[in-house]
Amino acid sequence: MGAVKTMMLLAAMTALFLGAGFLIGGATGALIALVFALATNAYAWWNSDKLALRMHNAQPVTRMGAPDLYGMVERLAGRAGLPMPAVYVIQTEQPNAFATGRNPENAAVAVTTGLMRTLDRDELAGVIAHELAHIRNRDTLIMTVAATVAGAISMLAQFGMFFGASSSGENRNPLGMIGVLLGVFLAPIAALLIQMAISRTREYSADAAGAEISGQPLALASALAKISGMAGRMEMRSAERNPASAHLFIVNPLSGRRFDSLFATHPAAENRIAALREMAGGGAGRSSGGAGPSGGAPWGRGPSGSVAPRVPRAPRAGGRRL
Repeated sequence: MGAVKTMMLLAAMTALFLGAGFLIGGATGALIALVFALATNAYAWWNSDKLALRMHNAQPVTRMGAPDLYGMVERLAGRAGLPMPAVYVIQTEQPNAFATGRNPENAAVAVTTGLMRTLDRDELAGVIAHELAHIRNRDTLIMTVAATVAGAISMLAQFGMFFGASSSGENRNPLGMIGVLLGVFLAPIAALLIQMAISRTREYSADAAGAEISGQPLALASALAKISGMAGRMEMRSAERNPASAHLFIVNPLSGRRFDSLFATHPAAENRIAALREMAGGGAGRSSGGAGPSGGAPWGRGPSGSVAPRVPRAPRAGGRRL
């Protein structure tokens, strides 16, 4: 159902682009905007992992530096049928995580130190499984396509502001300046709303697939409750500096000072938790002992069953890493 809704939203955005192109720049203007948007977003897609990780000063970790975290990612990636992604840690107290990469062979999973301190093993595994689901679903590619069309529409709007309605030959706009104004002011807003709707749809799909990978939907639901309750109260400076990357995270990392709800990149945490609890209704949820459906978690367990992986130390001032 999520895939069908995503395709319908992408089709709606494409139709919006064609309509806006006709109103603002005619066939020629639409073609120029599309070519430019394809070029810029192709560069962003090819370098998505490097750009996102650099934005948040994520530091790579190895099996030796963070054996519990690395081993958990490795085992869950195996359950998801994915190659081992690169593992990164972001030094911030806000609990959060994201995945990036143009394909499963060039993917990375990044978690914050706050996430590892806040969640128990089962909850952390649920979050990592959610991020691996994004990689398996190729959501980076889907969002790049959406961003390409949205960017083309925005460029068309700027084109219309400077050059006005096309008035010759096949590029003639029968609505004249009214059509230009509609395209300039309404089309970019509509495109952004559709883009955000696609992002929200992909979060539901990743929640469902992540629960399937980890085998514990209630653990992921518990993690979402903790993260959403803390993210709005703890500022992540790198996210505040780069708000365009907010859609990457499992929960919106931006503080409550912004009006992000107008164009929310994530569904309400309460709705996501309710969907996961519904999944768990069949008995596949988290038991009192925290074990998965098979009686043992696939990512391994410490003696207490709730000890988070060892948190890597922050890089030293001299630039040395873990």
